[in-house]
Amino acid sequence: MLGWLAACTTAPLSTSSIDRSASPVAKPASTADQRKTLDTQAQADRLPLLPTNTLLRSSLLAGEVARVFERGHASWYGPNFHGRLTASGERYDMHAFTAAHRTLPFGTIVRVHSLVNGRDVEVRITDRGPFSHNRIIDVSRATAQELGMLGLGFKEVVLLVPESTLPVAKAPPAVTRKPRQTARRRQVPASR
Repeated sequence: MLGWLAACTTAPLSTSSIDRSASPVAKPASTADQRKTLDTQAQADRLPLLPTNTLLRSSLLAGEVARVFERGHASWYGPNFHGRLTASGERYDMHAFTAAHRTLPFGTIVRVHSLVNGRDVEVRITDRGPFSHNRIIDVSRATAQELGMLGLGFKEVVLLVPESTLPVAKAPPAVTRKPRQTARRRQVPASR
């Protein structure tokens, strides 16, 4: 038993006892490897450079891989709706990071990425909307401030959602307005 304990407490080898001739030596790269590297660099040089504001963060969203869901314009809503009930049943707080979307389930975490300035904000879907045909999401005032869109009112954005998210809610039907009909006057027969 003492021999076993003694084996556990042996001193480390000194650096003079290490055989340096056995250490691996890097081989020079072959000309085929060098040519392959040059080809990939040339291909990378030919790729178009994208503006930095179009590059998306490729990180996790709600513990899952994020995927692009939709691209379009975002608008914001604020003081006039503060404290009112949302479609999910909770009160709207313009200082919280929430949003309204037509089809995403309530509680879904969405990353809103601005294509104008490259800023990202994660929001939770709590309401239905927007009801304007050229918008894809309505964000709270706090979210709009983070995205730098308070002065503009709307911005072009990309929505990223977790990989497992499905649009299960149905979109509200589009409002169609009938053309206004004017009343025609009836010709009254002239009395003789």
